[in-house]
Amino acid sequence: MKTAQRSRGMGTIADYVAIARPDHWLKNIFMLPGAALAYVIDPQAGSVLPLLAGIVATCLTASANYTINEYLDGQSDRFHPTKSSRPTAQGRIRLPLVLAQYLALAGLGLGIASRLNPMFFYASIALLVMGILYNVEPIRTKDRTYLDVLSESVNNPIRLTLGWAAVTTIVLPPVSLILSYWMGGAYLMAIKRYAEYRMIGDPERAGLYRKSFRGYSETSIFLSAFFYALTSVFFLGIFLIKYRIEFIISFPFFALLFAWYQHIALRPQSTAMNPEKLYLEPRFMAYVAFLVILVAALFFIDIPGLNYLMEHSAARDPRLP
Repeated sequence: MKTAQRSRGMGTIADYVAIARPDHWLKNIFMLPGAALAYVIDPQAGSVLPLLAGIVATCLTASANYTINEYLDGQSDRFHPTKSSRPTAQGRIRLPLVLAQYLALAGLGLGIASRLNPMFFYASIALLVMGILYNVEPIRTKDRTYLDVLSESVNNPIRLTLGWAAVTTIVLPPVSLILSYWMGGAYLMAIKRYAEYRMIGDPERAGLYRKSFRGYSETSIFLSAFFYALTSVFFLGIFLIKYRIEFIISFPFFALLFAWYQHIALRPQSTAMNPEKLYLEPRFMAYVAFLVILVAALFFIDIPGLNYLMEHSAARDPRLP
């Protein structure tokens, strides 16, 4: 018995690497649209090297957040069907080493960020601060219904800003795109919550695993995801039409993207519970790649007919007030 207890309390290097979640670094792909937009808008945008350095810095900063997230969620993860096997849920992780790992990752991330530009550095600090607000008592927004989704999804526009700030000195990307990114991230998080709640299948057990679930129902989570999707698409539409009318062609494809992801979330054992594993959905990923190529092409393709319709619409008629 003593041997078993001792082995349970001993964490390996692999355990501490695991709680930093390097497999979640794929989420930092959300930086790339910000960088791509900066390259199109700012003719003086920097080279690819600052962007690569920025991605490394963001991965390190995000891993610092994941480290404290994993440790502080250890006890509640024991009530989750799959997360109960994680090192923290098994009691193999020690607080002093968690703090050392957090400080090392955060320090390295901010150290690289400070060598890029001030906006990138401030956005990196914001990413760390949101990690503390989300995970650490007494605020711990992770435990608060609806605020759990809205606070974690703030990381999406922060990542957009990090990608933007890595290559340009223009302070911020368009506000409509920032808001669309935020609400889009909220949609992804709400869908993840919805898939988890359905998979657990027991409201009481779900509340033990995640306190915010005590204020949700399956219907309320689904409806909140629908609201976030509508809001995201609304602000996306403003951005698309305001900055380049040709972008309007991509709008139905974005709508299909949301609908397809909703379909994925409705499956049993849905991949939506672990968005970092979306590579297991090859057709969906191929569609995302197609959409990226389409939007990139529309940056450079002029369609005179669309401009003619805009110039001759009722809103442009001088006879109207």
